[in-house]
Amino acid sequence: QVQLVESGGGLVQAGGSLRLACAASGRTISTNIMGWFRQAPGQEREFVAGSGSSTRYADSVKGRFTISRDNAKNTVYLQMNRLKPEDTAVYYCKATWGLQVYWGQGTQVTVSS
Repeated sequence: QVQLVESGGGLVQAGGSLRLACAASGRTISTNIMGWFRQAPGQEREFVAGSGSSTRYADSVKGRFTISRDNAKNTVYLQMNRLKPEDTAVYYCKATWGLQVYWGQGTQVTVSS
């Protein structure tokens, strides 16, 4: 059974940095698509960054966020720099193998102004 566990969220001041981690178990992430999404209160979940054959970013985070993966640790990361209050949300990890999709439980990121 696949499980995704996010960590690294917290409270940070605007301009600061955080690194989120998503540890996968039950299946290797070396050949799949991994992504980060976020959901702010009262808003729909939105795409943040993805890693597959290439990496993609939402326009709102380009140049500030970096997605990476450590296949040996079966973990994907999201390095978030120059954080803004509008980045405040619950961040979710998503793993896709073909038609199978898995989500983590989410980790809260709060950026104070």
